[in-house]
Amino acid sequence: MSETREFKTESKRLLDLMINSIYTNKEIFLRELISNASDAIDKYHYLSLQDETLPRRNDYEINLKLDKDLNTITIKDNGIGMTYDELINALGTIAKSGSAEFIEKLKEIQKNKEEGKEDAEMPSDIDIIGQFGVGFYSAFMVAKKVEVRTRSLYDTKGYLFTSTGEETYTVDEIEKDDSGTEITLYLREKTDEYDYTQFTEEWTIKNLVKKYSDYVRYPITMLVTESVPVEGKKDKYEDKVVLKTLNTMTPIWKKNKNDVTDEEYNKFYQEKYYDYRDPLLHILLNVEGKVNYTALLYIPGAAPYNLYSEKYEKGLQLYSKGVFIVDKCKELLPDYLRFVKGLVDSPDLSLNISRELLQKSQEITDIATNIEKKIISRLQNLQENDFDKYLDFFKNFGVNIKFGVYDDFGMKKDMLKDLLIYDTVNSEKMISLKEYVKNMKEDQKEIYYASAKTKEAVLAMPQMDLLKKKEYDVLILHDDVDEFVINILEEYDGHKFKSVNQGDLDLLDKEEEKKIKDLNKEKKPLLDALKDALNGEVDEVRISKRLTNSAVCLVSGDGVSFEMEKVLHQMPNVNENIKANKILELNSNHEVFKAIDEAYDKNPDSIKDYAELLYNQALIIEGFKIKDPLRFSELMCDLMIKSNK
Repeated sequence: MSETREFKTESKRLLDLMINSIYTNKEIFLRELISNASDAIDKYHYLSLQDETLPRRNDYEINLKLDKDLNTITIKDNGIGMTYDELINALGTIAKSGSAEFIEKLKEIQKNKEEGKEDAEMPSDIDIIGQFGVGFYSAFMVAKKVEVRTRSLYDTKGYLFTSTGEETYTVDEIEKDDSGTEITLYLREKTDEYDYTQFTEEWTIKNLVKKYSDYVRYPITMLVTESVPVEGKKDKYEDKVVLKTLNTMTPIWKKNKNDVTDEEYNKFYQEKYYDYRDPLLHILLNVEGKVNYTALLYIPGAAPYNLYSEKYEKGLQLYSKGVFIVDKCKELLPDYLRFVKGLVDSPDLSLNISRELLQKSQEITDIATNIEKKIISRLQNLQENDFDKYLDFFKNFGVNIKFGVYDDFGMKKDMLKDLLIYDTVNSEKMISLKEYVKNMKEDQKEIYYASAKTKEAVLAMPQMDLLKKKEYDVLILHDDVDEFVINILEEYDGHKFKSVNQGDLDLLDKEEEKKIKDLNKEKKPLLDALKDALNGEVDEVRISKRLTNSAVCLVSGDGVSFEMEKVLHQMPNVNENIKANKILELNSNHEVFKAIDEAYDKNPDSIKDYAELLYNQALIIEGFKIKDPLRFSELMCDLMIKSNK
């Protein structure tokens, strides 16, 4: 029996669309055909468990055969096979489910491509992935002719399907000894644009199986040439053709975690992600629920060199039933967890027809949300039970957690705030905000912080005078993002954050407050004269409520701080008029203030030089550049000369 039939769809047009529009990577054909073979074996195994009359077998196998002379590759399985009707329905009817809408969408994609648009997506409600006929037609990307030999488990006859991917195909009745399917691809000739003959090379096929199908649950075998020792001859080798299994089959994340050592997880990480160091920790998740999935996640032992560059791509590898789908699925990780490596394997994904791109699916959103929570939970556990190891994590990736707090206007601040740790002036080790609050003095109401590179720099700040006297602890902010994070948090456990050099510290009692207030009124002419002499450089000059030992300091008003001003001005396209309000504070108990006060009484015009000296001194203390270093030096010299006369 031999018959020629026409495809039941738009045949050549549709095949062209499928080949040229859906699959952007030609090598994907092997993944599709191996996946189909695996599905066929799954069906055989399932039916044999349900029906005792069917023969059970334990020799399931997917075999690959390469023939360079014929320029062919053959994929053979011993699965369920196809009857005549199944063959016609599977291979003769492309996209049987939802075919009309499917064809229209393909046309739209092709039209958009021709017009230079790439934003069309497959409709999410067409679930045709996994149908044999769809993946099968990827073969025509690389083959000029395809032959399918098949025999169903429920039939005594075999059938040969032959097609060149054009308007028609032929079906012939053949003899076939066992059930299963064998697909032979007659590869296209090599061209200047593409080398189709590469798919008859052993190393190419080995690499493709390793990349896409390493975790297919059945052995994928192929005859390969290997160099083996010659028996009885030392250091002598000969080439032999051996049948080799190319795939791992059982992935490490599917094994019982009690059967896998930390060393094995670490070795898998190093080989998979090309890192010679052990990861800091791994997280294995087996989730059953609305979406079933397994995830194996790693936090690296050190930050990748390009973690903060534009070229760095975040994301987790994505598998569906052990079949590789996407190398870096960025939708599975929030940006602040971009350093996390790993993979997700789920049977419940809504994949598009080519398995190359994900639909914007709820499944992915649900998996991503759960993964994020699990990572945060594991980090919290690490912080509580192995703080030294958590310190290693935070030194490498703490800035990422801070960006997570700050990003999206603090949407995740409550989830992440307890992961933050800081150096402080009173602690030898970094501490959490929870520990800071626990250690607060009885009369302390606010959480104090200062921006500086070192603890010594904070302790040297004149703004610290009163805080040191009261023995209050102060958080030390090292990173550019820190003050933005603090501003987003606003408070922790009911205690507001307070900068040591911004606004009033409100640490004086009522009597001291009144004394300073009265002194500001009394010395208003002097303070106004100092402000006028600085010609708009400061917004206010006042008697300080925070200085006890130092003569002068510079503080900012509410809003933008000095540190924020520095950070913002380092960014491109930022308005340079964004500045912190500068307030010059003077210590009324210091000898310098008394000397200036006396000089002003004797000669009000002399105040200009004193104002400039005090302001430049405060700028230097605060880490700002002074406008005219030479003039500052000359004024200092003049002052020293006058003091000796």
